[in-house]
Amino acid sequence: MRRAKALLERGRNVALLAVLAVLACAAAPVGAVELKVATIAPDGSHWMQRMRAAADTVAERTSGRVTIKFYPGGVMGNDAQVLRKIRVGQLQGGAFTAGGLASRYGGLNLYGIPLLFRSLDEVDYVRRELDEELLARLEDAGFVGFGFVEGGFANLLSSEPIATVEDLRRKKVWVPDGDEISFLAMQTLGLSPVVLPVTDVLTGLQTGLLDVSFASPVAALVLQWHTRVKYITELPVSYSMGIFALEANAFRRLSSEDQAILREVITDAVTELDRAARADNARAREVLLSSGVQPVHVNAADVEEWRATIEGLYPQLRSRPDVDGPLFDRLLELLAQYRASGESGSH
Repeated sequence: MRRAKALLERGRNVALLAVLAVLACAAAPVGAVELKVATIAPDGSHWMQRMRAAADTVAERTSGRVTIKFYPGGVMGNDAQVLRKIRVGQLQGGAFTAGGLASRYGGLNLYGIPLLFRSLDEVDYVRRELDEELLARLEDAGFVGFGFVEGGFANLLSSEPIATVEDLRRKKVWVPDGDEISFLAMQTLGLSPVVLPVTDVLTGLQTGLLDVSFASPVAALVLQWHTRVKYITELPVSYSMGIFALEANAFRRLSSEDQAILREVITDAVTELDRAARADNARAREVLLSSGVQPVHVNAADVEEWRATIEGLYPQLRSRPDVDGPLFDRLLELLAQYRASGESGSH
């Protein structure tokens, strides 16, 4: 009798486990896909909050067939390291700097050419014409982008005031790892750049490895670089932007319905962040100044001389393998058209 009861109890347990297993399978949608995405944006930042909300919407609208798992705060490394992890399937995407993804499509280098833009009005004019083409060509190169988020104009950040090229020649100036165009521009200006990934800049400023970095006000605050500098030079050194992108094969593994949902939701989130970025940078600049960082003005004649020097590099830049030459020509045509219209200003 005892043996019969034991066998009956064991049978009940097996049956219960079988039921639970069936329920568990039913709870996980067939063919569910988890997209793992890395970013240097800190957890809790505005970017992460908005993108997590978008990920929740994607999961809800796909009934759990598509989920997005974020790795914030640079835990997966810099852009180059993230790309390597995507290549081996450890990740499926990332929030990149445009230059950080330029190794996959060189057109993403164009907006960041030093001293290319003179105003945000010029940026808006060019972006209206070229953003969609950049995204289409990036997709041809193997990454699906969902739009760009303005980083804004990067300014020089330093422990001593920087008003001239001569001031820079006595300093250790940061250049992002992989940004060969900025490296070339600095060499042409007679500077000695120090190459480091973004994730190492704060340490470089703390240890004296770097004297000068450059970033938009928002980036300077988010990355805490403002805690190690005293001055911000009022010169738009280069225009920066970010891009949320997924490896194309991972995206194409989704059903056409889920692809459409993902495109719609993430594009909406990225567009919202892009529209808010300019006001965010204005507020961040005020925070920088209120924290004790002092503005430094540069002589307009000096700036024109610097621009002329870098413009002399354009033929060389156009022929580089990491630059989309025809699109560079189109960009310069757009700038010439805008400047000829007499509308170019600064803000």
